[in-house]
Amino acid sequence: MEHSRRPLWEAGVWLLIGALVGFVIGGLIGGLLGGPIGSVTIKSAEAGASFVNGVKGGFIWCGIIGAITGAVVSVRSRFNPQTLRKLKRFHSIKRGYWSFLILIFTFVISLMGQFVVNNRALVVLHEGGVNYPALPFAKSHTGKYYGMEKDSGGQDYTYEVNYRELKAHYKKNGKGTVIMPPIPYNAYENDFREGLVHPIPPNTELRHFLGTDRTGRDVLARLFYGFRITMIFALVFMFIVYIIGVMIGCLMGYFGGWTDLLGQRAVEVWQNIPFLYMVIIVVAAVSDLPFNLPAWFKILVLLAIMVLFSWTSMTYYMRTSIFREKARDYVAAAQLLGAGTPRIIFNHLLPNTISTMVTFMPFTVATAIISITALDYLNFGLPKPTPSWGELLQQGVANLHAWWIVLSAFAAMATVLMLVTFIGEAVREAFDPKKFTTYE
Repeated sequence: MEHSRRPLWEAGVWLLIGALVGFVIGGLIGGLLGGPIGSVTIKSAEAGASFVNGVKGGFIWCGIIGAITGAVVSVRSRFNPQTLRKLKRFHSIKRGYWSFLILIFTFVISLMGQFVVNNRALVVLHEGGVNYPALPFAKSHTGKYYGMEKDSGGQDYTYEVNYRELKAHYKKNGKGTVIMPPIPYNAYENDFREGLVHPIPPNTELRHFLGTDRTGRDVLARLFYGFRITMIFALVFMFIVYIIGVMIGCLMGYFGGWTDLLGQRAVEVWQNIPFLYMVIIVVAAVSDLPFNLPAWFKILVLLAIMVLFSWTSMTYYMRTSIFREKARDYVAAAQLLGAGTPRIIFNHLLPNTISTMVTFMPFTVATAIISITALDYLNFGLPKPTPSWGELLQQGVANLHAWWIVLSAFAAMATVLMLVTFIGEAVREAFDPKKFTTYE
């Protein structure tokens, strides 16, 4: 009976947790398997499939399946009373709570970016039937397939149709209908229409709502996809940093003695290695290779470098928390009952230090966002032409007359960091152990 009276928001939180965890796990598995399978089983002539497309498709579809599975499995889970009190307190801190909702909503929308920001149509109704070009692995068609013999330059339309031109063509002759996304450009497309001199300021008629950059790419499209890439990068960064930092910190704090002493000295030595110099060396080495590496591999290299030099802070926090908790009576009782080290750490110590981990999560995400943006600005970040806020800031500073570029990038970055900071402050206050414990 008590179970049926569970608050609706609690079920929603568990559903969100299960969906996110399922999406990440399913997406990673699908991405690893989708590349080889997609490149072998799908003919590129039919669907433009490649290894990278296989990774994307596997990540999306397996991620969706994992999200649904995780949501179904976790929706009936329950929080313990202390966690419920912390979550209720977080809910009562409206600034952090609404910032969390806004950030989650924006991130979910960004994951569906191909239906919001894309130069491929959502739906094409024509005499030959109905097509959905924006769907993953949708078959591409030439202009002739849709009844356009010539492109805007007077050349034979033997390549994939420009759906904005197709929409104008159908609007003129009434032979079909094209439904475009709200922002009908992608992040890599150069708008070379006759008479346009880039960068152009915001123009609603051309649907460049935040203008274009110096190469004719839509600023809003690059901001949108830059946000998605930055958030995914920051979340993966946080996940890996926490795994390394938490485990090493737990071992140092629990065993103490020589383990703690040697661990601290090793961490101190590692912290003295200059991060920026290492990034410059690795980026230069990767760039000078006699063969071209795929962009996703370069992103993984950058992620690995940032993780290698960022896990040490979490190690110190966890070491301190474990030192404090292992002196409690419940740890001594578990040892007397014969519990082994793994059981004590995972079943007793980690659950009681969850406040430390949760409190620093938003600030770790903010650190990752600032770091990747700064590295992009210095040309040591994401490989070009990957959409990034740092690259837009660099363009804006180099072209101050195009005020919309730097202003848009700065506003986007400042807004996201403000939301993350509000969330971090609310989480820190809600999970403050002083408000829920009576330790002397």
